[in-house]
Amino acid sequence: MRIATFNILHGRSPSDDRVDVDRLAAAVRELDADVLGLQEVDRDQPRSMGADLTAVAADAMGAVDSQFVAALAGTPGGTWMAATGEEQPGSASYGIALLSRHPVVSWRVVRLPTPPARVPMWFKGSRRPVLVHDEPRVAVAAVVDGPFGEVTVANTHLSFIPGWNAFQLRSLLRSLAGTREPLVLVGDLNMAQRRAAQASGLRPLATAATFPVDEPQQQLDHVLVRGRLRATGAAVAHRLPLSDHRALSVSVDPA
Repeated sequence: MRIATFNILHGRSPSDDRVDVDRLAAAVRELDADVLGLQEVDRDQPRSMGADLTAVAADAMGAVDSQFVAALAGTPGGTWMAATGEEQPGSASYGIALLSRHPVVSWRVVRLPTPPARVPMWFKGSRRPVLVHDEPRVAVAAVVDGPFGEVTVANTHLSFIPGWNAFQLRSLLRSLAGTREPLVLVGDLNMAQRRAAQASGLRPLATAATFPVDEPQQQLDHVLVRGRLRATGAAVAHRLPLSDHRALSVSVDPA
């Protein structure tokens, strides 16, 4: 079973600053994943021409089950509020998605803690810290009836604020306690692999630099596992014609 994660930057390509749904569909087909976690996903946003990017990806990969989960309702960078899961159809939203070519037995949504106030952060080249306010964060998990039995796959996009992302990761794992194993966690965790493994207690399955896209120096995107599952070969960081991240994929089978 091939598992992949991809922060799609709402379908935009930095090379021409455009969102092209056909380009997104081609990229998803090239990944050829059986289970795919997407981050920074738009639905009904003007900047992505009102497209449902989850539906575009699901059609491209031949998914039989998929779920989009909004982290925020409204326009990123504009007027928005934390999503509740009760947003009206057709309203602009932004979040994550999980897609599968195998049937999904059950779904779970986990809304993650966010900083209660602005947090000071140092940025490269700045002489003083900048106060930042993070957006809401969410995770979605599915029990997938795969080729070697049921597997739980969770997808998330964690905060870029150091410390908070580890707190969110631990909170997510507590929420998934007792879930069916193997448990696979994918997503843009906004931290290095070693830190992700320490904070989660999970085992890395995929090692490859994924950010920035042109000359990646860091691995922010991960596939982590708990339970009897192993990689059948080296992970691949895919340079695709959209996003500022490379997609990450790895094939797995029972250990």
